[in-house]
Amino acid sequence: MKILVIGGGGREHALVWKLRQSPRVEKVWCAPGNGGISAEAECFPINQSEPTAMADLAAKLRADLTVIGPELPLVSGVADEFARRGMALFGPSKAAAELEGSKIYAKRFLQRHKIPTAEAYGFYDRVSPAYAALKDVQWPMVIKADGLCAGKGVLVASNHAEAENFLKRMMVDYEFLDAGTHVLLEHAIRGEELSLIVMTDGERIAHMAPARDHKRVFDNDEGPNTGGMGAYSSDELLPAELAARIDQEIVRPAIRGMASEGRPYRGFLYFGLMLTTDGPNVLEFNCRMGDPEAQAIIYRMDFDLAEALAKCAAGKLDVGAIQWKREPSVCVVMASEGYPASPKVGQEITGLQNAESVPGVKVFHAGTRREGSAYYASSGRVLGVTCGGATLSAAVKRCYEAIGKIKFAGAHYRSDIAGRALKQNSATL
Repeated sequence: MKILVIGGGGREHALVWKLRQSPRVEKVWCAPGNGGISAEAECFPINQSEPTAMADLAAKLRADLTVIGPELPLVSGVADEFARRGMALFGPSKAAAELEGSKIYAKRFLQRHKIPTAEAYGFYDRVSPAYAALKDVQWPMVIKADGLCAGKGVLVASNHAEAENFLKRMMVDYEFLDAGTHVLLEHAIRGEELSLIVMTDGERIAHMAPARDHKRVFDNDEGPNTGGMGAYSSDELLPAELAARIDQEIVRPAIRGMASEGRPYRGFLYFGLMLTTDGPNVLEFNCRMGDPEAQAIIYRMDFDLAEALAKCAAGKLDVGAIQWKREPSVCVVMASEGYPASPKVGQEITGLQNAESVPGVKVFHAGTRREGSAYYASSGRVLGVTCGGATLSAAVKRCYEAIGKIKFAGAHYRSDIAGRALKQNSATL
């Protein structure tokens, strides 16, 4: 097979890395890629919001399969353009991708199909009614921009002033452009978050290994939300009884519901869950793998990803072939100074080879560019240092050992990824 991967972040580097391991794969390309990916696959510039350009590139390369990493191409309708041309692509249609493209559509979908989720206070397309609704909410509460905001369009507001300011930024100042002109207000639910991703061909469903993301920029879950500062994957996150409940109450009703609405879902579907005392609730959907959850999850894959994606894209997913390494994994994001508000870029990165000399470590590039043998930071999230281990503690220790060998000016990372799980584990010993 010859495979084209669309995207340029850490998730796409992990996909390229894993796809290249398949004995069935002859060639992997990536568009647009990044500095790290360019060392492992030929990269091409691409506009990820132009389905025609992506299909033209796949046709020119004679790719047997195109794999879409990020949400923008999917929400823009790239799968529909490939289907029109009879070309193989892994990822949902534009209509199915609306589960991520519109938070309001997703909430109404959950309500229609009686899938557990937080109570919605209302949906608003004008700021005055949204302001007025704040007098009747319970604090804290959640405000969500309807459209795509690169992980920054959600706020858990603890008071009226905080909520009103966020609404103003979205609906008056247009900080998120059209994505913030419609908003959803909902009740804040408490519990432990869990990232559950499935691979589905619209009928058959394979669960990926569970993961937990760390969204806040600073240790102890402080500071603003980011695209993700780290994640870990461990079977302990999802006991068998809970996994069965989520499958029956959430996953299967969602896949059946999409089919019943004439939007059959094919690809990765991400369920952002809150595990409450009353049971699991859906916080959000993503129409692709999360990032950095993907890095931790892909590290644990014990199956031929290329073959699995090709079969799934053809509507013939082989659920029995999906197997996992038992060892847990962890991914810690190294970000630029000033991330997420105003990241500084251009810093040279050193120590990458030394980091990968630590047993079990793979450094996935998220925002880098390469000049010869030198690498430079090019965006807010720069690297995802990933490692597995016999225990979660061992994986975390090796990961931070590798991070200690990487240097770039102003580098920032959280020092407590998987920390709560490690404390819980030690408390039970």
